[in-house]
Amino acid sequence: MRRYASSRFRIVLLVGLLGLVIFTATGSFGQTQTPAPAPAAAEGEAKAVGLFSLIIDNIDFVFIIIALLSVTGLTLIIQGFIKNREAVMMPPETTNRIRDMIEQRKFKELIDFTENDPSFISRAINPALKRAPSFSSMKEAMETSLGEQTAEQFRKIEYLNIIGNLGPLLGLLGTVLGMIEAFSEVAAAGGQANVGVLSGGISKALAHTFLGLLLAVPCLAAFGILRTMVDRLTVRGALIAEELLLMIKPAEAKPAAAAAATAPRPGMPQPGAIPPPPIARKVPAPAPQS
Repeated sequence: MRRYASSRFRIVLLVGLLGLVIFTATGSFGQTQTPAPAPAAAEGEAKAVGLFSLIIDNIDFVFIIIALLSVTGLTLIIQGFIKNREAVMMPPETTNRIRDMIEQRKFKELIDFTENDPSFISRAINPALKRAPSFSSMKEAMETSLGEQTAEQFRKIEYLNIIGNLGPLLGLLGTVLGMIEAFSEVAAAGGQANVGVLSGGISKALAHTFLGLLLAVPCLAAFGILRTMVDRLTVRGALIAEELLLMIKPAEAKPAAAAAATAPRPGMPQPGAIPPPPIARKVPAPAPQS
């Protein structure tokens, strides 16, 4: 479990899975096939037909869109696994430096440091420091900053979810266009179209389906993994930020506690105040003696 938790191992595992998928695709669809000799072609001549040669020979706008989305998705996957790491989002040295500044009561230096530091903890603590000395306002500002940062991290990986959902739809679009083209040729030939022409159109249509699935599966898998990583890191960052904020609380709570200790209680004379004059009590008159 510790080995899997390391970021380097996850990246190597992802690259290995992508390489396995590409190798399987090239091995399964790149095998040479010898079609039946056409009447117009020279007999005994074999032609190697694979998936990639089929796509290259029939490039259309659906293939171009899928190719662009594949490059974009691969870029987002690599960036996601590089940036969504604890060493990048909240480096331990940054957290330790903030803790040392709080312990040494260097709040001016702390504000300047968190203002320029892009880490998750600094961006959560900085708005809270600007709301001092009210601890309730500081906590509210920190919670708002944590919510904004968490939403920002999820928005960055949400594009993988969008691309993954668009992949099958684009593949279906290419399949429908290919089937329309294939059956249009059958209709143009009066129902007597060559089987080779018809199978070629169907193969082109199914090739788009394969490309759409090949785009969707890695993007959706990476999105699920990255979503779990972002959730775990943001929750841990929120706990660390709350711990650091509680270290600041005693510094601003001491004056309030001292003021509460010296505040006059009801019924107690205030120091330096003139005592009220004594209340004169009426002495009852002696009863007359008979």
